[in-house]
Amino acid sequence: MAHQPGYGPPAMANPIAVIGPQYCASYPVDLTVIEKVISIVGNFVVSDVNGNIIFKVKRAMFSIRRVLFDATGNPLVSIRQKAMSRHGRWQVYRGDSSSSRDLLFTVRKSSLLQFKTELQVFLANNTRENVCDFKIKCSWLERSCVVYLGESSNIIAQMDRKGILFGRNTLSVAVYPHIDHAFITSLIVILNGINED
Repeated sequence: MAHQPGYGPPAMANPIAVIGPQYCASYPVDLTVIEKVISIVGNFVVSDVNGNIIFKVKRAMFSIRRVLFDATGNPLVSIRQKAMSRHGRWQVYRGDSSSSRDLLFTVRKSSLLQFKTELQVFLANNTRENVCDFKIKCSWLERSCVVYLGESSNIIAQMDRKGILFGRNTLSVAVYPHIDHAFITSLIVILNGINED
């Protein structure tokens, strides 16, 4: 990964808080995401560089819904794949909600036919969806992903797959300064869901 702990690009002028400002650090945040591969429910644990658990992701058995919890077990967002959607749309709601008034953002594939995963992220107030608020480009076979600010070349996060060890899939994530790392974690959950499909 290009990013090293303690180093990184210049901080964004304004923090980008999609889920909450408390998840925007003034320094780069390095996360480790561990997914239990041999699991019907698809659970994740997200920890910081010191091994402290900061997020958990749980999916009920045979459910299309996933919930991101903080370390104390409070639901931060509910993540759902929209049924019968042309572009494989995912919707993310505040807390454990599925009400349209609690919609935070949606994610969809850039095009129907893709050789490499490319996703567009639209915040809830971007109802026209002419220009995306964030963009994700993956070369999943090469096990890497980059998250960009809108249609720009400004990188806000990078992810690298470390592989499967002892039935666990490990992902290393570098979140740039002033970027909501709970938001980046929710994007990883969606990427995993798309990869499962």
